[in-house]
Amino acid sequence: MAHRVLLLLSLAAVAAVVASAAVDAEFRRTYLGLRKSRRELLRELGGSAHDAPVLPTDGLPDDFDWRDHGAVGPVKNQGSCGSCWSFSASGALEGAHYLATGKLEVLSEQQFVDCDHECDSSEPDSCDAGCNGGLMTTAFSYLQKAGGLESEKDYPYTGRDGKCKFDKSKIVASVQNFSVVSVDEGQIAANLIKHGPLAIGINAAYMQTYIGGVSCPYICGRHLDHGVLLVGYGAAGFAPIRLKEKPYWIIKNSWGENWGENGYYKICRGSNVRNKCGVDSMVSTVSAIHASKE
Repeated sequence: MAHRVLLLLSLAAVAAVVASAAVDAEFRRTYLGLRKSRRELLRELGGSAHDAPVLPTDGLPDDFDWRDHGAVGPVKNQGSCGSCWSFSASGALEGAHYLATGKLEVLSEQQFVDCDHECDSSEPDSCDAGCNGGLMTTAFSYLQKAGGLESEKDYPYTGRDGKCKFDKSKIVASVQNFSVVSVDEGQIAANLIKHGPLAIGINAAYMQTYIGGVSCPYICGRHLDHGVLLVGYGAAGFAPIRLKEKPYWIIKNSWGENWGENGYYKICRGSNVRNKCGVDSMVSTVSAIHASKE
């Protein structure tokens, strides 16, 4: 019965998405915010100085979820601000800091929004711009230069652009390095397990109307417009539109706990699944060092 109800609701949701044809401009401007630089486009065709080394994929578990291991903070809400990239970056660093120190710090997105104006080295006009969008990799570059990130408690989120109030003495987590993972699901899973939650880009067209279950659209482009956090994966979950179980990725969103499955999204994975909304095409990992207060 639960599957049938979910199917009916999801079919209605899909109809709504098809009717609108794409993520409307107002929604994109208000709730998304991922910029895609020329460097990211080039990376899909070639290499990068930040490419992650190839990891072994033998013996990976069938299911894995960093929420079960204490490396994922609470679901947050970006509000009417195109700051998704900051939530993706902070979530990845929260997990990396937990792996490095054993302590989960809830980190500040507002510091990124107010203070991070880092530009892509290959495209100087493409810069992190608060509620007007940004990139997770440039956010990590900013943190390497600034020294680190304050806690959410010390630098709380307002959901609007403001004057930078960064206090270096209040840094609680710092970036050691970061890398870009190849467009390969085995490598993504291996990096997820080794490095913690991953910052990823996604096409959010089907997220607007997501209710639950495994989202497995027949048509979904690779245009990336939303930054989210990949926290795990599963071997089988019911995909209403496909009427069967499918392997899936587990994604933490930044639209509050009342959205999706308590703030989370499941989307199809697997080499035989097409139209995965580009979930495997912009993936980055970060490692942390213990930040001592000065």
